[in-house]
Amino acid sequence: MSAIDTSTLNAINGRAASAASYGTDADDLQDSFMTLLVTQLRNQDPMNPMENAEMTSQLAQINTVSGIKELNTTLEAITGQLDAGQAIQAAGLIGKGVLVPGERILMGEDGSSTPFGIELGGAAEEVRITIRNGNGEVVRRFDPFAMDAGVESFTWNGEMDDGEIAPKGAYSVSVEATADGEDVPVTQLNYALVNGVSLDPQGAPRLDLGGISEPVKLADIRQIL
Repeated sequence: MSAIDTSTLNAINGRAASAASYGTDADDLQDSFMTLLVTQLRNQDPMNPMENAEMTSQLAQINTVSGIKELNTTLEAITGQLDAGQAIQAAGLIGKGVLVPGERILMGEDGSSTPFGIELGGAAEEVRITIRNGNGEVVRRFDPFAMDAGVESFTWNGEMDDGEIAPKGAYSVSVEATADGEDVPVTQLNYALVNGVSLDPQGAPRLDLGGISEPVKLADIRQIL
């Protein structure tokens, strides 16, 4: 009888590795491999038997496939536990105020406004804050100040540059930061109330901020107020 050549075995191993990667049943492929290997041993040419190194290589390949399958199963379990932990953490934020990337400030009739924040990528010698109304007109410029790297929250008392209290409505904040004459990376942050939690298609939690933006990830939260 003619022997089954090693290229056929390699093809089987290739399909098995692919199966482990994509989550199909590698046990069936392992059984097929062992059946094929035994058949080859029974039908090999006694004058030209399979080399020990060749057999060892083939067995090592199928063992690697089995190991990959077990590793994938373990990683899936760990990922599921992490997602569950994040969902519990996210649920605990419902009803709380948070700072997330954004530039909006809301002014009430009584002169009270929603907080805003600044996130600096490095220490700055001069931080300049400017507030504009819905038409883009500047209503308040704050005196420059120094700030360390990190996140700081602020509250505007509603007073404009002319001393009047800003009318009720939506405003925007912009920030510039410099150190030694060079720009410092800065991110404006706005206030939002966490109304609920949903899960994305991958099972990761997303925070519902009441329609002021698309649902955000936990990693988008810079500060809990």
